[in-house]
Amino acid sequence: MNFIRKNLANAFTLGNLFSGCIGAVHLFGGDYRTAALCIAISLILDFFDGFVARAMKANSELGVQLDSLADMVTFGFLPGLTMYKMLEPFGSDFFGMNAGFEIKYLGFFITLFSCLRLAIFNLDDEQKFHFKGLNTPSNTLLIFGIYLANQESGSFRFLTENPALLLLLTLLSSWLLVSPVKMLSLKFKSMKIRDNVSKIVLATGAILLLALFGITGIPLVIVFYIFTSLLYQNQI
Repeated sequence: MNFIRKNLANAFTLGNLFSGCIGAVHLFGGDYRTAALCIAISLILDFFDGFVARAMKANSELGVQLDSLADMVTFGFLPGLTMYKMLEPFGSDFFGMNAGFEIKYLGFFITLFSCLRLAIFNLDDEQKFHFKGLNTPSNTLLIFGIYLANQESGSFRFLTENPALLLLLTLLSSWLLVSPVKMLSLKFKSMKIRDNVSKIVLATGAILLLALFGITGIPLVIVFYIFTSLLYQNQI
């Protein structure tokens, strides 16, 4: 029983990794819907591994490191692969010129900076009730959400049909991951409403965006999250 208590959270983390591996295989093969399902499963497991660890008082350094390694695949490699897929049709077209190499590989800058972000997070004791920079799951929802919405309904065509804008998004995403900007976390310091106004605004806005726009609302929620974090900087 003690073994289960100590390792249940790690089992959730490994489930996140397993789901992320399956999602990457399907995304590379063009099956974005299965990849989307795998990302959704990984998000749930990623949430519950920490919840279970705290509930069972089984927090450990092993769990912390394991969580980052799992996130590196699901929320590091997968968004980089997503950008790779979006850039793939453009070949070596770089701002209307022949770059001499396939620009799709530049999509993996997102993976590189996701790795850097996860390493920084593990060494930073300040990020208990807030994030410094955009967290990797949110970044994944932003990048993959754009790809998914475009595949399903043609949304964000202005972005997906322009390699320059996709590369700009890659740079912006990479910077946001390691930026010093404080971002909201859903962890509560207290149960007082006045201490959680920003989180209430975020949750309300997210629900409205998803209700109004459906799948297209997924990346919009992340954009709203970023702007809400900027708006409430003094309260984070």
